[in-house]
Amino acid sequence: MATIKDIAEKAGVSIATVSRVLNYDPSLSVTDETRKKIFEIAEELSYKKRSVRPPTSKIAIIHWYTEKEELEDLYYMSIRFGIEQRCQQLDIQVVNYFYNNLDEVRQENIQGIIAVGKFSVNEVVKLSEVTEYITFVDYSPDDNTYDSVVIDFEEATKKIINYLLEKGHQSIGYIGGREKFKDDSSEIEDLRDKTFRAYLQERNLFNESFMYIGKFTVDDGYRMMKQAIHDHGDNLPTAFFAGNDLIAIGCLRALHEENITVPERVNIIGINDISVSKYIYPPLTTLKVYTELMGETAVDTLMERIAGRTVAKKIIIATELIKRNSSF
Repeated sequence: MATIKDIAEKAGVSIATVSRVLNYDPSLSVTDETRKKIFEIAEELSYKKRSVRPPTSKIAIIHWYTEKEELEDLYYMSIRFGIEQRCQQLDIQVVNYFYNNLDEVRQENIQGIIAVGKFSVNEVVKLSEVTEYITFVDYSPDDNTYDSVVIDFEEATKKIINYLLEKGHQSIGYIGGREKFKDDSSEIEDLRDKTFRAYLQERNLFNESFMYIGKFTVDDGYRMMKQAIHDHGDNLPTAFFAGNDLIAIGCLRALHEENITVPERVNIIGINDISVSKYIYPPLTTLKVYTELMGETAVDTLMERIAGRTVAKKIIIATELIKRNSSF
């Protein structure tokens, strides 16, 4: 495994700077360019490199996130990295655009699109006007029409809850987020909090007051855990499932500030296993989503479609619980 020292040497910054960036230290004054460089190097060092050959064809990645938003959610950066690496392996040139730059994409001589993120019905229609060959990653707008590469978040949530129940936890909280389509057409249903609620209700273990919903960010994870500590005091749940690793990082910071020990008093489990999860303190137990594989698979699926496959394909990528020091 790459160390913080390895990242610092490659980025040309101090070990302390790398550590503070990877831990999302809000008091650190550093440019977005430096943060991006550190995150991308951390991702690169976690990725198994393969040979690279000159490109012979071209596809476009359409991001639902802006570049700045991607810095706040390394999940999508990791997917992009997998796409770009696979394109290099297959001699494919890749161009990156954000959704609001579709007019520019129309000027490119592309064979197909990989749409990364969540797109509304109207947005999908506009994408289909650019090309008929589209593969969606992390979202499936229409299983019968479009190829997609996704995670089964219902099964993932059950896997985390079952692990906590096996460890003897009966008081379990959830700190998660909600998202909206970029055109503000509607809020996106999130299977993590929906499944958490239903699965614990089936076992008579659900407590509405243990659920907190905000945004999938470090800052909101911090804020919501602070609120949970204020609300419940000594009756704080013994374990929390965080809707993603960024929320978990914010939760850990809040618990540390309140001198609440992890994992002795509270267990924290995230989901995604972004590249920084192993560097924070304590190292985060999390459900690994194989984001690079999602990106690689999206490229292969798109190229199959371009080659002539006409039946839509939905691919579900497996997850794996990575046990570190934030849980028993």
